[in-house]
Amino acid sequence: MSDTTQREQSDLVVVANRLPVHRSGPESPWETSPGGLVSALMPILREHHGVWVGWAGSSEAATKPFAHDGLFNVPLEISADEVENYYEGFSNSSLWPLYHDACQTPHYHRHWWNPYVAVNRRFAEKAAEFAAENARVLVQDYHLQLVPGMLRELRPDLRIGFFLHIPFPPVELFAQLPWRQQILEGLLGADVVGFQTRAGAQNFIRLVNRYTNHRGVGQAIMVGQRHVQAREFPISIDVERFERLSTDPAIVDRAEEIRAELGEHRTILLGVDRLDYTKGIDLRLRALDELLKSGRHTVSDLVLVQVSVPSRESVDEYVEVRSRVEKLVGQINGEYAEVGQVPVHYLRRNLPPEELVANYLAADVMLVTPFRDGMNLVAKEYIACRQNDTGVLVLSEFTGASRELDRAVLVNPHDIDGMARAIAQAIAMPKAEQARRIRSMRQRLRRRTVFDWANDFLGAVDSASGMSFTGGTSSMKEGTA
Repeated sequence: MSDTTQREQSDLVVVANRLPVHRSGPESPWETSPGGLVSALMPILREHHGVWVGWAGSSEAATKPFAHDGLFNVPLEISADEVENYYEGFSNSSLWPLYHDACQTPHYHRHWWNPYVAVNRRFAEKAAEFAAENARVLVQDYHLQLVPGMLRELRPDLRIGFFLHIPFPPVELFAQLPWRQQILEGLLGADVVGFQTRAGAQNFIRLVNRYTNHRGVGQAIMVGQRHVQAREFPISIDVERFERLSTDPAIVDRAEEIRAELGEHRTILLGVDRLDYTKGIDLRLRALDELLKSGRHTVSDLVLVQVSVPSRESVDEYVEVRSRVEKLVGQINGEYAEVGQVPVHYLRRNLPPEELVANYLAADVMLVTPFRDGMNLVAKEYIACRQNDTGVLVLSEFTGASRELDRAVLVNPHDIDGMARAIAQAIAMPKAEQARRIRSMRQRLRRRTVFDWANDFLGAVDSASGMSFTGGTSSMKEGTA
């Protein structure tokens, strides 16, 4: 149930490109969006009567602020032109490929930059409007890297945290960006700048030292009289939720159905990715082709289920990667299929959580092979679901998750022959070794969940303000149960 209401200023404000709710049309009811960030922050926001500022996801006229499911939402209007330039243009055609090691050529157009500045300014103004004196404001991700600096100018009393959910590139790549200094100065408006990995934080400090007048040592940067922290806060998942889902009798039965449909005696490989050029789906398919071509495996003993979630389908590069992937699927199925059996089942859709977990349970080998990823939570979800201590994770060494899930079979996703060998190794891995690896990785996941990430990040922001935060990990878990 949602209602339009008025809200006084809050001492906790989240600023993100998207609201934590969505709806199918202007007259449809609001629904809470799935995802780790929303589930981690919602209990604390409810507890502190927090505010979430974000875009509703369409270019319709802005809705008035409203309450939904115990949270106050402040929608920001973004026009169709701004969606094209700020979102599809600068955010996703300049920053996204650059931050992912330029695995697709970034485009730098001046007519994208001004809308990026304008939209960031509106986000900052709206956050300033709803933030109480000395409030904490948590700014999320690459779309809004100018917001901390703008907010600092508008409201110097605020304590500001910024978290980047994607990789932060090394000096030689970031240096390409024509607006590199403006982005760095924008981020330095925060008290805490958080990254998925230590390498990301170190890259940021090196860039600050090179392209600004500020100096950073270790994890600290001096900006005037302020200390800015640059630290890693690796994000995770709600482990208990996935463990619960993976023991749900209906989901377990569905997993058995999937195995029966695909063939009880076949090894099931699984890939679950957004349909994005950073995910390396095409090279993964080429590795499967090499494996089948070698004769080590055939369609009768091996099958890949590739789930590709549609993404940014109006952007040319994404249309191209979809075409490339679907062409490869057709070629592999055409060459190796037999009557009643195909080597690749390709699902271009988003699966509901229950069906996704059923696929995790059915899969013998999970393939997570992006060219670059800030973290990759699919890898963690698969491990959390494998409570019978079977299964093998084949994981790109260029994911943030590979630092924690180091008992996976790590691969270079650019090496097709190496990936084919890694898949063969995973298929042949003895059950005892599978169990040792899975148990080790699952224990590590349990030690650091998405709620620990939220506590650590918020705790760092509170330390910057000399304040203590009352929401503990256990209380957050209770709030999401």
